[in-house]
Amino acid sequence: MKVGIDMGTVSGGEPAKLDIEELLATRLLVQGNSGSGKSHLLRRLLEQSAQWVQQVIIDPEGDFVTLSDRYGHVVVDGERTEAELAGIANRIRQHRVSCVLTLEGLDIEQQMRAAAAFLNGMFDAEREYWFPVLVVVDEAQMFAPSVGGDVSEDARKMSLGAMTNLMCRGRKRGLAGVIATQRLAKLAKNVAAEASNFLMGRTFLDIDMARAADLLGMDRRQAEMFRDLKRGNFVALGPALSRRPLPIVIGTVETSARSSSPMLMPLPDAPQDVEDLIFTPDPEEFTRPIVRRAPPAPRPTTDILSELSRSTPVASQPAAGESRASGPEMSAEEREERLAAVLAEILGDPQAAYRTDSVLYQEFLVRARMRRVTGPPMAMGEFRRRVAIARSGVDEETAAGEGWQTALSLSARVSDDLQGVFLLMAKAALRGETCPSDQRIAKAYGTHSARRARRLLGYFEEQSLIIVHTDFAGKRIVAFPDLQAETAPGDPNAVEDDGSQHAAE
Repeated sequence: MKVGIDMGTVSGGEPAKLDIEELLATRLLVQGNSGSGKSHLLRRLLEQSAQWVQQVIIDPEGDFVTLSDRYGHVVVDGERTEAELAGIANRIRQHRVSCVLTLEGLDIEQQMRAAAAFLNGMFDAEREYWFPVLVVVDEAQMFAPSVGGDVSEDARKMSLGAMTNLMCRGRKRGLAGVIATQRLAKLAKNVAAEASNFLMGRTFLDIDMARAADLLGMDRRQAEMFRDLKRGNFVALGPALSRRPLPIVIGTVETSARSSSPMLMPLPDAPQDVEDLIFTPDPEEFTRPIVRRAPPAPRPTTDILSELSRSTPVASQPAAGESRASGPEMSAEEREERLAAVLAEILGDPQAAYRTDSVLYQEFLVRARMRRVTGPPMAMGEFRRRVAIARSGVDEETAAGEGWQTALSLSARVSDDLQGVFLLMAKAALRGETCPSDQRIAKAYGTHSARRARRLLGYFEEQSLIIVHTDFAGKRIVAFPDLQAETAPGDPNAVEDDGSQHAAE
């Protein structure tokens, strides 16, 4: 079905039509300096297409939450864990609900991580939920920067990878990216290059004008025209808009942002006693507490974890009715027993499988202090190793065998987050158990995506660690050449009750 929405007018007063069906297949890039009308253009596009297609808006400033009042968009606060955001995004696709992910109040690195988790959650939805979605990302240069900035490399890679998936691989999954940026030079080229439709607004810097002219197929001498564009005026090009560069004026909108552009306001008439008003203190000022206007710089996570991991000093005189829960001395056996109990308590939570290692590690350190575990804190690397072994479900008899020691050495060839999955499969092979299902493998990795579980097996096979084959009944068998063992045939599509609300994926 062909649907042309009205974006405004072209020269001569004719309506400027945008083909939504074509846009879903070809994506859109909007560029313009601050104040050129990008947000107004996005709002016009969202309002006009709200009744025709599901919409998801990544909103770093909270400007688009007003769409919820008129068009029923669900507002999702970005101040959640990555696992929560991924789960919400997955359900957004299942139930085909339009939403606004507002990242207002988060710092830039938190915004990048939250947006990446949400986009990845939509990207990893099962095939049966690949309905068309218009995914609008405002200030895209923040989430797909061309160069590294003040954020960590891990956050940059995570966000850039999610944006690349959206623009490069999202079409087959029904995701149509609409990205807006203030500067093309700050946007990663592999993200910008995937758009086939362009709306270019007012631009002043030479490098941005040159790139805009190149994308529109214009002579670089014509790039000067972008400096003369008025607010709300854009040059359109693309199969969903026009086959030739076409100037358009964006139409009016029905909703408005919570923030607005600064407006001039005349000053009030100055009173005669203005100096007395300014320099005479209010008596209450001396009783008011001093408030620091500048917030303190955020503490690095490593410092917080280090402080949490320090053992609580033993008080010289315990309070009445209070005993010294932890003495100055603790044997290695007792310490190991307490650490194992804390680890088992954390991993006993059905939702622990879907929390990141960093979250579990913080909880582990806090609970270890509550149990009065003395000595140096467990390192993050050792914690991840123990979690991987615990999630494999290995028993004492198997753990004492030579085959398991070989499996542990082989697991060092994969990254920390994959060791739990590898050891789970190795344990099943050593004991001759049925091959774990996709759901079981996905849980060991901390996801609900069965497709991602199959990709993990493919990765292990590429590393020459395993060989995956099927029997005549179509059941999966995983063999470990280095262990000279293989799993029993198992149904990859089996559904297991993991004790959580997401058990039946």
